[in-house]
Order: sequence, then structure tokens, then C-alpha cells
Amino acid sequence: MFTGIIEEVGTLLSVEKGGEAFQLNVKGKRVLEDVKLGDSISTNGVCLTVVDFSRDRFRADVMPETLRKSNLGDLKVGDSVNLERAMAIGDRFGGHMVSGHIDGMGKISKYRKEKNATWIRVDCDRNLLRYMIPKGSIAIDGTSLTIASVDSKGFEVSIIPLTGEDTTLLKKTLGAKVNLECDMVGKYIEKFMNTSKDESMDTDAEDSGKPAGTKSEGLTIERLKQLGY
Repeated sequence: MFTGIIEEVGTLLSVEKGGEAFQLNVKGKRVLEDVKLGDSISTNGVCLTVVDFSRDRFRADVMPETLRKSNLGDLKVGDSVNLERAMAIGDRFGGHMVSGHIDGMGKISKYRKEKNATWIRVDCDRNLLRYMIPKGSIAIDGTSLTIASVDSKGFEVSIIPLTGEDTTLLKKTLGAKVNLECDMVGKYIEKFMNTSKDESMDTDAEDSGKPAGTKSEGLTIERLKQLGY
């Protein structure tokens, strides 16, 4: 689990290809201060497992599914990447809950300045937009940001100078692909609301007076009323 607060910008040192999978070698410093084999490091928002490391770099395997769903497959040697260690218990929670599991990609379509802020517009698929709301959370290349507006083709965020300096977001060209992870809370709510009677069994059958094994119709207005909401 991550918070979306980028700790440093690293550099891709090499890409080792083996069949359909990659191994990435990434240069870093702060994220390696207490690293151990098997630790997780968010790389452009993708949760990668450290399989080898030294004082100033780490290596991670990247599976075909990860390459399909993220921009890691487009990286070239020398490219910059956002890095964050997994959240430690007791740390301040400055961003939002970020799993490091990318939902899909978007494309940066516009930058515009407004005094000390920079607005970024990202176009993406409607299957991702369904989980976005104004003032909700989104992770762009692992960076926790607040959504300012959403329409049928994309969304906008506004970032302060510090975020621009400490991440790769303002260094990308128009049309660049970015990794998107939608707020996981919205995805869980949708799952609960859309649970069909063919997908789940009513675990509260005895309490509701239904025969054991009765199939549930999901979370409906009627069910909420039964539960006292």
C-alpha cells in the first residue's frame, strides 16, 4: 500500500528483455535507504517487487500484464520515473490509499498556467471516468492528486509548484501516456452495489428470515432500509 506522495524521481538505467517480460534497473537513493529483498517500490505508480539492489539502484521484474496496463513498456533508458516506498505503519498519511495496481492509462492533452498553479488535463476511457468525481482522488503515475473536474472525455487536476518539481508530471510532452489508478473506495462500492443474485450468497439469510443458501440481489434501496439506513 502506498500514499501517492512521491519520495524521489529516479532514472531508468537499463531494460533487460526476456521473452514477453522485462527486468527494469532503476537508479534511486532515498527509496533504497532501508530496502530489503522483496520490498515494494511504486514506480510510476506500479507496485514492483525488489529482486536485487545495491546502494543506488534496484532491479524488478515486470510481467506482461503490467506492460499491457501501464506505461512501463514505453520507458527508455534515461527516462525519469516517480518512486515511492510502501507505506510504513505509523507514517503520516499525506495522500490517499494507493494500491499500485494500475487501472489503465490516459494521455496528457493540455497544460495551462494559473498564477502559481499548473492545470493538467488527462483524456482517458469512460471505463475509468466512471470512478472519478470532482474533489475525489486519483493517482497519476503514482502521484496522489485531487480531481478538479470531470467530463465525458477526461478530467483535470491542478498542481502546486512543489508537486511539479518533485514529480515527472510537468516534464511530459502533450500526448504522453500516464498510469491511472482510480480511488479504490469507489470500485468497492460499485462492486457491492452491482452484486447480482448469481454472484453471491446471502450470508445474512438466518437474520433476514430467508432460507439458508438464498441468493442475494445485491445492495439495493430495499436492503438498505432493512438494515436501518
